[in-house]
Amino acid sequence: MSDRFHKRLWRNAVTMTSSVTPSPTLKVVEGVRECPYCGLFQTVPRLKRGQVAFCTRCDAQLARRRRTAPIAAPTAFCLASAALYLALLITQLLTINVHGRVNTVTILTGPIELGREGFGEIGVIVGLTTLVMPGIVIALMGAILIGASRRHMPDWAPRLMSWYDRLREWSMIEVYILGVFVAYTKLIDLAIVDLQAGVFLIAALMFTMAATDSTLDVERIWHNRDIREEMADGEGRILPVEHLTATEEFMPSLQHMLSCHSCGLVMAFDHPVSREGDMGDCPRCHQILRRRKSNSLTNAAALLLAGIICYIPANLLPVMTYTKMGQPDTSTIIHGVIELWQSDLIPLALLVLFASITVPVLKIVSLAVMVIGTWRKQKRGLRNLTKLYRLIDLIGRWSMIDVFMISILVAIVHFNFLANVLADPGVVFFTIVVIVTIFAVHSFDPRSMWDAAGENGPVPAPDEARQNSAPGGISEGGTSFPPHDMEPERA
Repeated sequence: MSDRFHKRLWRNAVTMTSSVTPSPTLKVVEGVRECPYCGLFQTVPRLKRGQVAFCTRCDAQLARRRRTAPIAAPTAFCLASAALYLALLITQLLTINVHGRVNTVTILTGPIELGREGFGEIGVIVGLTTLVMPGIVIALMGAILIGASRRHMPDWAPRLMSWYDRLREWSMIEVYILGVFVAYTKLIDLAIVDLQAGVFLIAALMFTMAATDSTLDVERIWHNRDIREEMADGEGRILPVEHLTATEEFMPSLQHMLSCHSCGLVMAFDHPVSREGDMGDCPRCHQILRRRKSNSLTNAAALLLAGIICYIPANLLPVMTYTKMGQPDTSTIIHGVIELWQSDLIPLALLVLFASITVPVLKIVSLAVMVIGTWRKQKRGLRNLTKLYRLIDLIGRWSMIDVFMISILVAIVHFNFLANVLADPGVVFFTIVVIVTIFAVHSFDPRSMWDAAGENGPVPAPDEARQNSAPGGISEGGTSFPPHDMEPERA
């Protein structure tokens, strides 16, 4: 928001002080996509329903056409998600009975009890990821579908789509329900535990939110968005926007091209594009245009170092203390896995081991290899590292299982002398590790690995540009399609 305010001031100052001079043009390149993971620009044919286009260099998904109705199907699932979410707010999750004393827990109880015990920051994180963010992303999706259903998408809809992409990962209903099941397995040996309707509502909400994402055809929605005829660049100059259809035989110089991080629109300038500089606002979604993420390596390395520092106390310090009949028993992350294994809950023990031990280590080690390899301009194994980046980006949030489990146990097991569960400082460090490593993965730009290795330019000659812009591969049941019959960016 502050970047946009400063840009507006600068643009107004340039407009008032500059003389009228011929402005360069901006060309919207139709039929081309940039791989968001390796930075390869490649042509993409027109896709039919059910077809998916993959990057020819790193196998990342470039585009996909859904089989379902582009608006009706996600709208139905979004409405179902909203109804389930509202019902969940007033529904109990679990009921525990210890010698006639009964406690219940709702989705609100855990964050409140963590705050009462002095772990308010953890309570806020649990509340945001399980209560606030699901409601926000459901509301955003509803507003996006309303805007997309219009003949011309309004200006506010692209901004909401950008925020939805940023916030969707922080809605962790899918992870929370696993935390509920882990807590349930720890409680059944203590007392009589009954699953209430809230657990089934969470399971249904997880399904409907996933179905909303899987049926949303982002490409077709963006095609309903008008592209402005003029765009202000980073220096405040007004550039007329032209359209250019690229082919396998003709592609603008790679040094002059970039793609919008939000809507994927590919553009070519009359001059080389700076690596991280502000190139203006996207003429389709109004997001700031940058070729690469700002300070990618520095930010990722700093966050990674913070995660490494916190990882040691997160595993050595106890995360909770369980008191039964006045006898306290502290538990670390690995101790909880051992207890599940000794209770013959081997699949659940392996799940917690993977989410709470393996995933943080995998993220830290993998990201460290990527950052160091980028600094050293490593050329070997880039394809495998890119696939590994997509994996750790996908599974990073599942480490929150233990945090959610502790929030449930703290909320429901407080029977004074009979039984009591208290959170310990280890859960603070563990939560910090999960959060900062998620931010570290988001801060790192995987395309910088390919840039450092010299795989993305410079490309001074048109022939060399054509070699670096191979046509994208499209698959449907093992069938390969040739790269002709280009799909335009605008219907």
